[in-house]
Amino acid sequence: MSGISQSGKKRLVLVSGRTHPGLAQEIADNLGTGLVPTNIVTFANSEIYVRFDESIRGSDAFVIQSHDRPVNESLMEQLIMVDALKRASAKRITAVVPCYPYARQDKKHRGREPISARLVADMFKAAGADRIMSVDLHSPQIQGFFDGPVDHLFAQPTLLDHFASQTFDDLTIVSPDMGRVKVADSWADKLGAPLAIIHKRRDPLVPNKATAHEIVGNVDGRTCLIVDDLIDTAGTIQAAAHALKEHGASRVIVAATHAVFSAPAVERLSSADIDQVVVTNTLPIGPEKQFPGLTVLSIAPLISQAIHEVFEDGSVTSMFDGQS
Repeated sequence: MSGISQSGKKRLVLVSGRTHPGLAQEIADNLGTGLVPTNIVTFANSEIYVRFDESIRGSDAFVIQSHDRPVNESLMEQLIMVDALKRASAKRITAVVPCYPYARQDKKHRGREPISARLVADMFKAAGADRIMSVDLHSPQIQGFFDGPVDHLFAQPTLLDHFASQTFDDLTIVSPDMGRVKVADSWADKLGAPLAIIHKRRDPLVPNKATAHEIVGNVDGRTCLIVDDLIDTAGTIQAAAHALKEHGASRVIVAATHAVFSAPAVERLSSADIDQVVVTNTLPIGPEKQFPGLTVLSIAPLISQAIHEVFEDGSVTSMFDGQS
């Protein structure tokens, strides 16, 4: 039987959806346990069926699902798994969501718009989730959308370890827009580098399109490290990198947590303006999304440690020096 028991009383159970089984298996390996065998079927009419092949009763269950395209299908699959865990009498259910779906729809920009990130939280609660665990939420306010504990994990230590081992001449940390300034400032502080900010404008009527404008800070002759939470079509990143090179940057490196890489992201990230891209594997990165200059770091150790802390009633916050 899969799972870890604590003092003969508590039992940790890991179950996984079909979107990113490699990450789930790596998490299980780090915890020294296995994934509960699960029968997931998509019927001819596209409905999803889930059944666990062993008892879940009384367990502390963690259901892992990354939300890659088709996002709606992967979300529904996880909700059904949560419902199945609840009906199988799991004692506590944590939805492990490495990349939170609909996170960018976290507020109303104009009238008659939804706040879909809140709707997703409501659906997890309705399905039976007691807790949500996610990495680098697009906006911290999403934590308040869920009526229960939210473990907000940060990929910064994983990414920082990668860059701290390298030597850069004249490194400058760059925020690609005003919304990322706080995160970029934290990077600058930890790496002992100055900060630059790119001021951009985005047309609310045109999705996935941004135009880089003026740069605040000195980037001439410097290695510029752009830090962001998510790369989708890479329009923002490409515009930022082009602006930096036009202002004299010698190299442009991009660091991001979530590699969505919707078309034409790979083409844009392979441009001459971008020298290196470093991401984590919160989302699956298949061969079609890989390109020269791409480095993928595993987020599994971070999630594994957080799951261990939750299971042992420890402190997830202590993993990040109180950062929230």
